[in-house]
Amino acid sequence: MTRNWHALMQVYESDPPKLIGLPTLMRMALHGEDLTPLGTDLLAYVAEYPQAAHALMDMATLFQLMHNPEMGLMAQAEALKIQQLYQVQDKAGDTPLRLLVMMGPGDLMSNTPVEFLVADENVELSLLYVDTSLPLPEWVPEHDVLFVAVGESDKNQALLAFIDSFIGIWPRPVLNLPAEIAAVARDQVSAALQYEPNIVMPQTVRVTRAQLMDLAAGVLSLSEWVDALDYPVIVRPVDSHAGRGLARITTGDELAKYLLEQAGDDFYLAKFVDYSDAAGRYRKYRIVLMRGKPYLCHLAISKHWMVHYLNAEMTENAVNRDEEAQAMAKFDDDFAVRHAQALSAIAAATGLDYVGIDCAETAQGELLIFEIDSNMVVHAMDDVEMFPYKQPHMHKVFRAFYDLLVTASSVH
Repeated sequence: MTRNWHALMQVYESDPPKLIGLPTLMRMALHGEDLTPLGTDLLAYVAEYPQAAHALMDMATLFQLMHNPEMGLMAQAEALKIQQLYQVQDKAGDTPLRLLVMMGPGDLMSNTPVEFLVADENVELSLLYVDTSLPLPEWVPEHDVLFVAVGESDKNQALLAFIDSFIGIWPRPVLNLPAEIAAVARDQVSAALQYEPNIVMPQTVRVTRAQLMDLAAGVLSLSEWVDALDYPVIVRPVDSHAGRGLARITTGDELAKYLLEQAGDDFYLAKFVDYSDAAGRYRKYRIVLMRGKPYLCHLAISKHWMVHYLNAEMTENAVNRDEEAQAMAKFDDDFAVRHAQALSAIAAATGLDYVGIDCAETAQGELLIFEIDSNMVVHAMDDVEMFPYKQPHMHKVFRAFYDLLVTASSVH
C-alpha cells in the first residue's frame, strides 16, 4: 500500500469509520489523477478486512468514476450486506447540524449528491441506504433533519413509494418528500407545466420501442401522441441522464438507425426546440430552487445543441467564462427577475424543498425547460485558476442549502 493512499484511507481506522467520500474522489478524477493505485489499494484492503463496509462503499464510487459501473455496483451491494449507515464527515465546531441523508442503491446519478453541498459547512453528515429488499435499521443516529436524496427514476419509483409509506411518522423534520420526488418524471412534470405562461416545456410522452419502430416504418405518425407534432424530435431512453442515448431525430430513417444503436424498451419523445442565438451558440443554465428561491449553479455555452458543462467550450474559451461570470454576478437582478413567474410556477408544481432545473431561454425570452429533478450534480470543483469567480458564488449556494437545513431543523 503506497504511503499517500494509506494516509487517505486512515478514515477507515477512525471511531466510527468514515468514507473518503464522493467529493474527494470526484475531485481527484476531475483533476486527472490516476485512480488505479487507489483502486488497487482498496482491493487489497477489503481482501484483508472483508467487513470494511466503508472501504467497499468508497470502492463502489471509485470504480464508477473509473467507468466500471458493474464492478462499482457489485462493491456497493457487498457493502450494503454489511451495513446501511455510513458517516461521511463530522465537525469539531460548536453544535454542528446533524444531517441524515436517506439514499437508495444505484449509480452516481441515483441520489442527490448532498456531500458536495455541505462539505465546507458545520454539518455532521451520515448516509442511510434503504431499499425494498433491505430491512429498515432498528437504529439511526440522532439527527436534526432528514433529507430524502433518492432521485426519480423507473427503478426508484418502488423505493420512493416504500419511503412514502413510513415518512409521515418520521420523528424529525423531512426535506424533499418522496411522493413529490416521484412526480418529477419527465412526462409527468411536462404535463404539469404545459399551460404555465412564460414556460416552454414541450410535452414529453413515454413510448415503447415497438411504437418507435412503427413510427420509423411510417405505420404511426407523431401526431398519434401530440397534436401537430412533427420532426425534428428529441428521443432518449427512460432513466438516461447526462446525454446518454439522447438524440435529435429528423426523419424516420434516422429513428430506425437510432433504435439499432440503443438498448432498452422504453423511451421519452418530445419536440425539439431550437434555442440557439443569432451566432448559432446554445446556452444551458443549471439552477436550483431552495424553498422556491433560485440559485444559478452554472452556465454552459456551446456550438452544439446538446450542452453539458464538461463538453461545452468553457475551458477552451475565455469569452464563455467571462459570460458565465457575468451571469452569476447579475443573476439575482437579471435572470431571476425576468423569469420570476416561471420559476415560482415550477416551485409550486414540484413542491420540493430542493430541486434542480436545466433550462435555456428561447428567442422570445421564455424559459425553456429541459429537465427538472432533485438529484442534479452541483459542485465547486472546477479549476480555481481558470474559474476564479466560481468559488465565492458557489459558496453562496452552499450557504443557502445550509440555511435551508437550519430553518427546517430549527437548530440555530
